[in-house]
Amino acid sequence: MKTITVNASKSYDVIIGSDFLTKAGAMIREKAGGQTAAIVTDDNVSALYGKTAEDSLKNAGYRVVNYIFPHGEESKNSETFFSLINFLAAEKLSRTDVIVALGGGVTGDIAGFAASTFKRGTRLVQIPTTLLAAVDSSVGGKTGINLNEGKNQLGTFYQPDLVLCDVSLLSTLPPQVYSDGIAEVIKYGIIEDSELFNLLEKEIKEKIEEVIYRCIKIKRDIVSEDEFEQGGRKLLNFGHTVGHAIELLSDYKVSHGHAVAVGMAVETRAASSMGICNEQCLQDILSILDLYGLPGATEYSAKELANACLSDKKRDGDNISMVFPEKIGKCIIKEIPIGEVEPVIKAGLGRSK
Repeated sequence: MKTITVNASKSYDVIIGSDFLTKAGAMIREKAGGQTAAIVTDDNVSALYGKTAEDSLKNAGYRVVNYIFPHGEESKNSETFFSLINFLAAEKLSRTDVIVALGGGVTGDIAGFAASTFKRGTRLVQIPTTLLAAVDSSVGGKTGINLNEGKNQLGTFYQPDLVLCDVSLLSTLPPQVYSDGIAEVIKYGIIEDSELFNLLEKEIKEKIEEVIYRCIKIKRDIVSEDEFEQGGRKLLNFGHTVGHAIELLSDYKVSHGHAVAVGMAVETRAASSMGICNEQCLQDILSILDLYGLPGATEYSAKELANACLSDKKRDGDNISMVFPEKIGKCIIKEIPIGEVEPVIKAGLGRSK
């Protein structure tokens, strides 16, 4: 096992290893305490790992209650959130009890948002079951739900008490869900770690613990410097400005990782057109996306994407933050005036729309 300590407004450990879900209860007892553990998970994950997690928590002395919701991004809404809050209240959880988010990014975001607001803050443990959640959303404290107007429009920064990353849980991922996580791994390589990017040129499943460790270490360092995304943490949004617009326009039929892949391609083409990166950088990024079957284009027009970007949380007054690569392993943040967003995206699309 490997442990990474995140020092933010709350200090906590991210433990990375394999085949330790049966021991999770004891690990949670040591770090979070409490009498009741509320497992928050979706119907798919519950069928796979719910009983193992529940038994582990019971063996550690917890009273265990389960909140199970329908899987998918469409559940990441106010209805699910308030249903969960009412469930926690009905089960009489106290602030010293613990909410256990067992699942992917949707589960972690909803459970984290509930933990941050229920009784003004309840203990939280993240157990990611997808590659995307393991390398990204389970660490760093971002929580939230989607509104009709856009993704993650309602949420908080709320650090967990513990993150347990059991890589053996990733073995049941469908190929598309696995590739969603690969998109985020590619992002980390581009923004900070050229060696990680090079590792991706060969199948990484045998090196998955090392890959996750490198990604989390990057995120740990960035979050420790800028927990509330006022500066350098915006680098983690590479591909996300356009990616979130694609998700919104598709009514979330395009998955997060696939939308971010397109976003990275669009933002890199734009960077190339602006002279920020060279043609080789662009081709390397497009090639790695293609290697993993990730899309690099979209049918949405520059106008449609730009309009969708106006509701993105990365908008700051009359500007929208966008991230552009200078080379593999180094990106820059640029504040793009709203009136220039459409031309920038148009350049990134590489077509006349």
